[in-house]
Amino acid sequence: MDKESYFINLFNNKFIGDDACVIDNYVYSQDAFFEDVHFKREWMRLDDIGEKAMLVNISDALAMNAKPLYALLTVSMPKNITPYEMEILSDGLKRAAERYGVKIVGGDTVSGPKLDISITIISESKNPIFRKGIKEGNLIAYTGKLGTVKKDLGRLQRGFKIPRSSKFIKPVLRDSFMKKAAKYMNAAMDISDGLFHDLEKLSRANRMGFEFFEKIPKAIGCSGEEFELLFAFDKKYLPVIMGISKKTRTPLTVFAKAARKSYKNRCRPHHF
Repeated sequence: MDKESYFINLFNNKFIGDDACVIDNYVYSQDAFFEDVHFKREWMRLDDIGEKAMLVNISDALAMNAKPLYALLTVSMPKNITPYEMEILSDGLKRAAERYGVKIVGGDTVSGPKLDISITIISESKNPIFRKGIKEGNLIAYTGKLGTVKKDLGRLQRGFKIPRSSKFIKPVLRDSFMKKAAKYMNAAMDISDGLFHDLEKLSRANRMGFEFFEKIPKAIGCSGEEFELLFAFDKKYLPVIMGISKKTRTPLTVFAKAARKSYKNRCRPHHF
């Protein structure tokens, strides 16, 4: 067991184990976005940093079939940050929040050595979708195209630049697809740690493995921070799901089916 999973298990209770916690139709989620862990200042504009920090948090709510409503924002900023830089950072945070109807209602600011952002999203859902719920024979699919984030991260780490349109800088959330397809899903989550890592989470939650239709290269399966949707559904709904994919212009790959077998993640841990 990796250290992240070990630490989470120390707080084991019925609310932990999904992209978000569901209590009485309210959905609570939180993700961190820390300098020199998730990004470097020289890689991204300040407004892009703020926008991505908000988007990766909203992604968890959407994957749970929840409507994000409010955000609590905690920011640690270096002492030498200027008022102008703070304005640019806030522009990105507000831009993403407004796009999804989220109101920033509070939080905290502290001084620290680096720019670190942590956001709590409060959402609402009458029919949340959990990671648990996969049945034997269910088809497994993901939205979008995977692998470009890992490729662009590699370029940044080698000192090259990438376009602002890169999914590493601007994640693409699949809210339109999710709204229409959610009622046909048995389980879902967003791909934050990489397809192979997140399949391990689904496997653990459902005590289920997967039969892959084709071999998936590690360059695709180990690409983290994609923030695409990963979900399971009954094969009878395949025509409906594909129709929604076409109608919402959402690329979709159906790559495996659930089976009673073991599953082994082929990627190194992203955390520690």
